[in-house]
Amino acid sequence: MGNVRNMTPSGSPPTDTPAVTALPTLDLERLRADTPGTLSRIHLNNAGASLMPRPVLEAVQAHLTLESEVGGYEAEDLRADAIRRSYQAVEALIGAPAGTVAFVENATVAFSQALSAIPFREGDTILTTRNDYVSNHIMYLSLRDRFGIRIEVAPEHPAETEVGGVDAAAMVEQVHRTRPRLVAMTHIPTSSGVIQEVAPVARACRDRGIPFLLDACQSVGQIPVDVGQIPCTFLAATSRKFLRGPRGCGFLYVDPGALEAGVAPLFPDLRGSDWIEEDLAQPAPDARRFENWEFAWALVLGTGAAARYALDLGVETLSARSLALAAGLRDRLARVPGVRVMDRGRSLAAIVTVAVEGRSGAELVRELRKRGVNASAVDRHSAVMDFDDKGIESVLRLSPHYFNTEEELERAVRVLASILA
Repeated sequence: MGNVRNMTPSGSPPTDTPAVTALPTLDLERLRADTPGTLSRIHLNNAGASLMPRPVLEAVQAHLTLESEVGGYEAEDLRADAIRRSYQAVEALIGAPAGTVAFVENATVAFSQALSAIPFREGDTILTTRNDYVSNHIMYLSLRDRFGIRIEVAPEHPAETEVGGVDAAAMVEQVHRTRPRLVAMTHIPTSSGVIQEVAPVARACRDRGIPFLLDACQSVGQIPVDVGQIPCTFLAATSRKFLRGPRGCGFLYVDPGALEAGVAPLFPDLRGSDWIEEDLAQPAPDARRFENWEFAWALVLGTGAAARYALDLGVETLSARSLALAAGLRDRLARVPGVRVMDRGRSLAAIVTVAVEGRSGAELVRELRKRGVNASAVDRHSAVMDFDDKGIESVLRLSPHYFNTEEELERAVRVLASILA
């Protein structure tokens, strides 16, 4: 259990997490009116799928209605300007230039499209961290088995430092020393609340001309993410989590320099490439080369609406509130007998994970749902290295967002305590 923050009910709250004494001001009455689900449930599963606000729901429903009235292709043509604005909204959200975002089905598809663009050869190395998203690491293992690549894992900060996450300085040194074929990192893992230090590694890769792939699935919509500050070659993200968009949509950012150099997915289709001669195809001029022809444009419009909603609120403001709520939730949970808060790090996200001896995360999720509290569970199969380091099999994951209230968090903790009593 070396990498665990062992919090006892009488322990002090972590000093490296933000205080909850000054929650940023937002119009909570309006935000919760925009979020009907808050009337009946305490939703603390925003790391799984958040609650869509009304403008997102209306954007999706309006397009589906239009498709039912005029036809799918015809509706796409009629809403071409709105679709274009959805691309612009997502690009603005992450500080990306025009033409650098591709819409795909989810973050894992975005990640796999980026991986497919790397011309791996036997003996090439992927450098990553111990806090990968499970699907990403499974893909690395498949590449290893099929093409003979090697997987290197950067070291974590020593447990006693309480910094948490990857040792970015050590990872930068590995980049310079080993010259991997690809460096891939998960910004915020699904299995704990640590925010990994990615920018120094991204800059080292840029300086060395090494592709850098960032999984920002949990960070986009939760914390500010700017590809100018994190100079990645690729960034994969989803719509349904902290961004509060619809399920079934994600996106991939591709660096303009990489696009100009001709980077393209292994299996493009007629949207991503033009067949111009019998033996010649030409990739689309922008990130659309990573897209497929058939797509749910209603979900793209919903994602654009979600991006505009976040931008209108101010990502810094909504992020500060979410992180502060999570810090307060950790403090409350640490005082519940039998509960151990498992998050460790200097920078912690709005993902709170706890272990309860003798109770699985999945069991606790079921009990909480019966009582009107939404949460999720993560087991060892989704975080083998992290959970083996911590000596645990599963966690209960509670992930608040800016529309939650302190009263809801108090009630959720009381409900959990009553289940464990």
